Amino acid sequence: MSVFARVSEGLAAVLALALWAGAGAAQTAPPARVVSMNLCTDQLALMLAAPGQLISVSYLAHDGAVAPLRDAARALPANHGLAEEIYMLQPDLVLAGRYSTVATVAMLQRLGVPVIRFEPENSLDEIEGALTQMGAALGREAEAEALIAGFRADRTRLAASLRDARAGTEGPRAVLYSARGWTGGSRTLSGDILREAGLRNIADELGLTWGGMVTLESLLMADPDRLILGQPGRSPDGWSEARALLHHPALRHSRAYRAGVAANDRDWVCGTPHVLDAIARLIDETTP
Repeated sequence: MSVFARVSEGLAAVLALALWAGAGAAQTAPPARVVSMNLCTDQLALMLAAPGQLISVSYLAHDGAVAPLRDAARALPANHGLAEEIYMLQPDLVLAGRYSTVATVAMLQRLGVPVIRFEPENSLDEIEGALTQMGAALGREAEAEALIAGFRADRTRLAASLRDARAGTEGPRAVLYSARGWTGGSRTLSGDILREAGLRNIADELGLTWGGMVTLESLLMADPDRLILGQPGRSPDGWSEARALLHHPALRHSRAYRAGVAANDRDWVCGTPHVLDAIARLIDETTP
């Protein structure tokens, strides 16, 4: 083989290697324009995204009643989960929840827009998985690991605080009571929040380990020690119909209602480290 042929062959190999390396780098480069169309992916992305990486969040992220990171979210444009508005933002990644608008997700995927869906978290342990997934999606693995380490340390401190506060005594029987009488059992995130706060969830006694609706009669007969209410929402006409049950006279005169605490919805809705704020508050407000 001539020197020229050998050199040409070598250059070809180098070029092929360079092209392969470039393609690999392109595949692993973090997304630069990320849109979130789900309240819970909003919160995770706001905690982990690099400056300028997240370009839009769902409109719910601007609502302080349900979004703990409202102030940070309001610095970004809101979207309403419509395929056309999201596509016009020219994202290179869209973050969606498992139950986000199916038609929007399908349309974006047909248009070639990458979409990553996140499952809802049903326990505090699953929050770590969500943080890991978001870190990988955004190319922010190190930041996710740091957040997880802080989350674990805070959980350990709360557990120690609970042991000191209860001194080995059994926690009160409690139930979360939200709009339309919904409650969460031990296999839900809200149920795990109650457990982590040292409370005994009566939803399991009622056969609702995955959560469900509890009639007012069933609730009063169960006679919990503590009734934890979702924050009353407001509609343009006043109290929303969905939450009218929370103001029923029979409920208001119950022992549990008088001893109850109001849950802050924004700390309970999504599986993020903010659930620890709900746990700390429950420990403080349910300890004599």
